Amino acid sequence: MLSLQDISDRLEIQDLLTDYCYAIDEKNFDALDDIFIPDAEIDYTETGGAKGNLAEIKNYLPRALEQFENSQHMIATTKLNITGDTATAKSICFNPMNPKRDAEPVTFFVGLWYVDELVRTAQGWRISKRHEALSYFHNLPADFAAVDPDAS
Repeated sequence: MLSLQDISDRLEIQDLLTDYCYAIDEKNFDALDDIFIPDAEIDYTETGGAKGNLAEIKNYLPRALEQFENSQHMIATTKLNITGDTATAKSICFNPMNPKRDAEPVTFFVGLWYVDELVRTAQGWRISKRHEALSYFHNLPADFAAVDPDAS
């Protein structure tokens, strides 16, 4: 049976994972300060993105997401393991995206998993490590190019 602490931890972590999705889709990158620890390791390379700490990723994301009219990160079926003040999570993410383009409008889909390590801080649960593991792209336009993570 889950204790009240177990239930609270699970709900807090689930809210944190949801808050990430809203921050990205609303392009509210300052909200990531309440989701990650400052020296978090964030790796988006499997989907063509950057790898770095929180400050580096916050610099990269506006450039990477500027090319999209919208996106809709939807997470589900999170497998969560909590051990005291640390946790691991693996969540399915389904993400339809609409790139800005002069050509025919298109929606493509990204299927991925967020593989996370989390820590309890004085401010609550935070992600300390995130790896974005690619499952598939569907309907990716032939002329689409990801933003160079090393360009500034």
